Amino acid sequence: MKRLLLVLAAVAVSSAAETQTFTGVVTDTMCGAKPHSAMVKNRSDAECVKMCVKGPQSLALFDGVNVMKLSDRKAPAKYAGQKVKVTGVYDGKTKTIQVSSVEPLDAH
Repeated sequence: MKRLLLVLAAVAVSSAAETQTFTGVVTDTMCGAKPHSAMVKNRSDAECVKMCVKGPQSLALFDGVNVMKLSDRKAPAKYAGQKVKVTGVYDGKTKTIQVSSVEPLDAH
């Protein structure tokens, strides 16, 4: 009986932590969905994001509706202000994507 419960628990955990793909713009947790130009004048979105994450702000992905914190600060940083595809596991409680990979989306 214990073995069956352990197997069922393992299946529940593995299905809850599915890798997903998200698309959106790399932003920061301070600006989130707001236009960066409203926060910092004379700076591009990319410059603003890079400036904000030098401090306590984290990188995030804005998908047009939701702002999701990104667990990785390095890989997404080079795409600040750009549209990307992020692959990872989403934690709904912390609203964080545990990043596996980040790829730029073509402008086409």
